[in-house]
Amino acid sequence: MAQSVLTIEQIRIHPGSATKDEAMREAAQILQDAGAVTAAYYDAMLQREEAVSTYMGNELAIPHGTNETKDAILDSALSFVRYDGGVDWDGQNASFVVGIAGKGDEHLEILSQIALIFSEDDDVARLKAAATPEELLALLSSVNG
Repeated sequence: MAQSVLTIEQIRIHPGSATKDEAMREAAQILQDAGAVTAAYYDAMLQREEAVSTYMGNELAIPHGTNETKDAILDSALSFVRYDGGVDWDGQNASFVVGIAGKGDEHLEILSQIALIFSEDDDVARLKAAATPEELLALLSSVNG
């Protein structure tokens, strides 16, 4: 991947909480603002959630579209939002909502990088403690290839 899939503009920290729908809408909007997806991508995320929850454990949810909605993806990108008040994700608490758009099969590589980061409790603790989007970007730098 030549370009960065995660930039400072795609990272946000919210002190409060959000509903699952609000969090998914924000994830899709950030990806859309980055030029990675069309407006149809939010609906694609909803379709995916109806089929299977994208809650991954360790306070992480990764909303993304379905294979049938690949045409809504223009480029590979991530959105990364931390909700310090948490998001009720089908009865689980998600503090991190990471929207993924992957061109072709690139989402698999991006997903594996995110999974690696979130498999380490120490890394998750550092992500929770980061005070700024800049700190988060530094901790997440491995996703950019």
